[in-house]
Amino acid sequence: MPETDITLWGLFLSAFVSSTLFPGGSEWMLAWLTAQQQYNPVLLLGLATLGNTLGGMSSWLIGWLIALRYPARRLDKDRHQQALARIEAHGAPVLLLSWLPVVGDPLCLAAGWLRIHWLAALVYIALGKALRYAVVMFMLG
Repeated sequence: MPETDITLWGLFLSAFVSSTLFPGGSEWMLAWLTAQQQYNPVLLLGLATLGNTLGGMSSWLIGWLIALRYPARRLDKDRHQQALARIEAHGAPVLLLSWLPVVGDPLCLAAGWLRIHWLAALVYIALGKALRYAVVMFMLG
């Protein structure tokens, strides 16, 4: 496998892992690759966004699966965490914030648990993550 393929797969995997409950540093890798100017910036933005979005959707899926055993409607409203309350109040658009450290991953999980439609979740998660990566790339000039 050529070095280019490994580098691009590394960006994708870094972005995926960074969007799960595991820590990661995909912004640093994207910034480094952007600064190298060896790759098309649209390709880098697309790979990072795709990986990070799929990671967010994997958290959404875990939440959806948890809801099979522990449906949200069975819990008392006082027991909902802040993320759940925000998603219930604002719906899928709150997933634009899924890129935020610490709260982003639980937001995706909560969205699945609350049965936010997968397509709405996908669109808002992808948009939020793409905008974050675009800002990282823009800041590099």
